[in-house]
Amino acid sequence: MMMPAVTIDTLTRAIQKSIPEHPFEYDEAKKLAEHMMNFFGYGNRIIDNILEPEDRDLFYMMEDSGILTTDREETTLHDGREWRIHYWTFHAEKIEGLIRNHPIEPAAPDVNVYEALFSDDRIYSEMFTRRNGDGPAHEE
Repeated sequence: MMMPAVTIDTLTRAIQKSIPEHPFEYDEAKKLAEHMMNFFGYGNRIIDNILEPEDRDLFYMMEDSGILTTDREETTLHDGREWRIHYWTFHAEKIEGLIRNHPIEPAAPDVNVYEALFSDDRIYSEMFTRRNGDGPAHEE
């Protein structure tokens, strides 16, 4: 079975809903998603030893919420010692489930303050009226 693709958008939305007692704001969740995706690139698994301690803390938090899982491989070195390699993997089904089971309200559209300001004729005319109210302002 093919794993669904994890994108910044899907990861952002999953992070927003990943910890019910601490819902993340969109911007905060997107920063975390972008940070994590910088490690994964186009893959769904990374090796643990590339992480700094602060990054590993984030990954543990995401593991607790189910977004990431850990995995390990063991191999025998030529001298007989066992070598363990630890990995982090996206739990794509959990991410998909978080998005499906906890839909996010669409964000309010960005408001163009200049459009709002200049579309109100009352405000626009007041901006160009003398302070004493005796007509349009003009250079003297």
